[in-house]
Amino acid sequence: MKKIAVLGSTGSIGTQTLEVVRENKDIEVTGLAAGSNIKLLEEQIREFKPRLAAVWDKEKAKELRIKLSDFDVEIVCGMEGLLLVAVMEEAEMLVTAVVGMIGIRPTIEAINAGKDIALANKETLVTAGHIIMPLAEKKGVSVFPVDSEHSAIFQSLQGNDKKAVQKILLTASGGPFRGKTQEELLDIRVEDALRHPNWAMGRKITIDSSTMVNKGLEVIEAKWLFDVEVDQVQVVVQPQSIIHSMVEYADGAVIAQLGTPDMKLPVQYALYYPDRRYLPGERVDFWKLGKLEFEKPDTDTFYGLELAYEAGRRGGTLPTVFNAANELAVKQFLNHEIKYLEIVEIIEDCMSAHRNIPNPTLEQILETEKATYERIESRR
Repeated sequence: MKKIAVLGSTGSIGTQTLEVVRENKDIEVTGLAAGSNIKLLEEQIREFKPRLAAVWDKEKAKELRIKLSDFDVEIVCGMEGLLLVAVMEEAEMLVTAVVGMIGIRPTIEAINAGKDIALANKETLVTAGHIIMPLAEKKGVSVFPVDSEHSAIFQSLQGNDKKAVQKILLTASGGPFRGKTQEELLDIRVEDALRHPNWAMGRKITIDSSTMVNKGLEVIEAKWLFDVEVDQVQVVVQPQSIIHSMVEYADGAVIAQLGTPDMKLPVQYALYYPDRRYLPGERVDFWKLGKLEFEKPDTDTFYGLELAYEAGRRGGTLPTVFNAANELAVKQFLNHEIKYLEIVEIIEDCMSAHRNIPNPTLEQILETEKATYERIESRR
């Protein structure tokens, strides 16, 4: 019986992780953590019976304790609570499905505690990959990617010499605004940007997909996960989201992972690696599909992708600025405080104003995040 803890259990990846657990019945959930959705968290606790549960919001944690007064579970809160779930002795693996840089410290502490990581929190590697990956190697733990694209790359690397990797072909759907110009995006509304053509995801990542900033984050994440240079990662728009990513080798061979757009596949692969288990759901019908389409990304309209490449090449604290500026700008857009095109404008402004710190410590990363937020808030 494998034992796991899940950070972000009420979000998109967290709930799908628990679906996989529910369907397989041979994984024990020892800990859960969520932000403020205590209604769903209570249901999860009653079903999966973890020993420990964390709620980010202190008042919500108090409320949950009352709701679960009849149940044998310890409720903790805040960052301290996240860290307690991350390092709990019973768990062999930590699924990090929280959104944002909040995932860095729990991931580091889990690695220090010897836990394998199923990583769905890309911001952790984007901002602190130079800390996380060497630490994982030192501690002898595995980092399994849960993003569909990075899982596809990981699967395409199996059985091959990683030194023979020439290029990583990172696929993108193009999002809901593929083919549009900047002028056509001037009056985009929140509800427009939340209509992804292929994937059902959380609100923040759906907006990131529409701006292609998400793909930029994934480029930087791929650099750290697979020990390649940023310019070895080439983004290819594949509108049907059937090819999830590919690896090109030194001899010219390209190996790809294909499947329907279903996040439960990469989740299950991370939980059970190297085993492949039956996963119910739709299969790719190639007769019905007929053809696969490919396009070059439009980096004039979606120039956030180019900013990500710049941040990835320069490294240091610049990827933190890229990520933090995007996090707050997306939040402001979702709150109807800024226009859609201002998201990337804000990222560019923050990057231009930043004095880069090479090889930053965790403290410097968090200070950079704070300074970036302060710059954005001062625009008001």
